[in-house]
Amino acid sequence: MDYSFSVPERSFMMPARLYQTTEAESIMKRSLFNPAHPGAVTAICIAGICTVASVNLHASDIQTGRYSMVSAAPTQAQSELLEATVTVQLPARIQTIGEAVRYLLQRSGYRLAATESSAPETLALFALPLPAVHHHLGPMTLREALETLAGPAFHLVQDPVHRLITFEQCAVKQVAAHETMYMSNVEESQDDD
Repeated sequence: MDYSFSVPERSFMMPARLYQTTEAESIMKRSLFNPAHPGAVTAICIAGICTVASVNLHASDIQTGRYSMVSAAPTQAQSELLEATVTVQLPARIQTIGEAVRYLLQRSGYRLAATESSAPETLALFALPLPAVHHHLGPMTLREALETLAGPAFHLVQDPVHRLITFEQCAVKQVAAHETMYMSNVEESQDDD
């Protein structure tokens, strides 16, 4: 400004520190990253969040949209077919455990082993009537659904090379131990009531 009188720079008869600024302060005032500037604070926060989020990215991640990424790797259910999550309402025409097992395996990529290679105990299991409580299964993994149908007396046997499954009867000691554990859990829950 042009004044008709001479005014010394940065002093107006007040203490000098009030109106004198350091070079760093004057740069901060002109800078976009001035903490007093609300847009700068928002920009810094967003940049920090993006930096933290980008740490979790992998080389196999593919950007599918402006803000979305997907992994270019198979899911666990795609790698381990029996780990797929299923929720099944079995049709009324399914009457036996064997029919239910075959129904569950229809689109899984696995199939039931031939009846000639199955033990007589397994064939007897497949001939048993399907309990009403098993007409609706899930959400659970396919493996858990098959094991639920077979019950604690049988365990699932998988042939991943030929994608076959069957069931084998557990040893009598294992079944007795499972029943003892079940009974103790029932007694504990009755004591809590």
